[in-house]
Amino acid sequence: MKEVVSTDEFLKKILSSSKKDFLFAFYDHRLGVICKDPRLFLIPIDDHLVHRGDGVFETIKFVFKKIYLLKEHLERMKRSCSKIFLDPPCPWEEIEDIVKDVVRVSEREKGVISIFIGRGCGGFSVDIDECKTSSLYVVCRKFPDYPKEMWDKGVKACKVSIPAKQSYLSQIKSVNYLPNVLMKREAKKKGYDYPVCFTEDGYLAEGATENICIVKNGKLLIPEPSRILLGTTLKRAIELSKIDYKFCALKEKDLYSADEIILLGTTIDALSVVKYNEKTIGDGTPGEVSKLFRSLLIKDQQSC
Repeated sequence: MKEVVSTDEFLKKILSSSKKDFLFAFYDHRLGVICKDPRLFLIPIDDHLVHRGDGVFETIKFVFKKIYLLKEHLERMKRSCSKIFLDPPCPWEEIEDIVKDVVRVSEREKGVISIFIGRGCGGFSVDIDECKTSSLYVVCRKFPDYPKEMWDKGVKACKVSIPAKQSYLSQIKSVNYLPNVLMKREAKKKGYDYPVCFTEDGYLAEGATENICIVKNGKLLIPEPSRILLGTTLKRAIELSKIDYKFCALKEKDLYSADEIILLGTTIDALSVVKYNEKTIGDGTPGEVSKLFRSLLIKDQQSC
């Protein structure tokens, strides 16, 4: 039988664990305070966010000491909450202030913020009435260390067997990312950098955490939004570039014949896929639209 310890001994064991140097600051709405010790960045096991995946999240970056597209991310989070009948434990204006406080306390110029709103604590069934109050957690962490050659040389992507999420789930940025995890695993096992998923009837959807679009004959083509989660980065890139675009039903053959394949996401901005499956895309180097998107996004981040 494993040793049973007192509360004090249990806390000592937690505090004796190694610190995670990629975590900077954490807010738990139950406690109403911000903590800077990563060993204490803990979520209760009976929060339905944990054991039922009953919650939503947003990932936002801050660069040049500025939070990028915060209002846009919170607007999408509101929509996600609405779709699962979840109200946050405090007003949205307060959540915005909390996010800003957590970033300030982190004392970093650059990083990533994750906001989680869960059904709350109370039990282990699927009954939401167990939870009397919803939960809110905000964590600030290190920005990913991407190699510069990702943008200079482009990346490889492949089709994976995991299908796109069902339409009613695809519009919700829920904490249940198991399909996304399996997509990424499959792509890595095949020797590729990024996965691409399709609907059951073969229509292009999205990546594990990225939107995907193609450029063909000077026009930006984006998968129909019924089975994808439209990203704030994609929307902003379109706004900034004023490029001609269209939502349409795309098949795998459209990727093979594309002039460019572009991935867009919060931390990567815009990234060229120069090889899809075994096919070289374009001339095998990052395309002009992808480079334009990234240039405009970075300039926008500096000036926001």
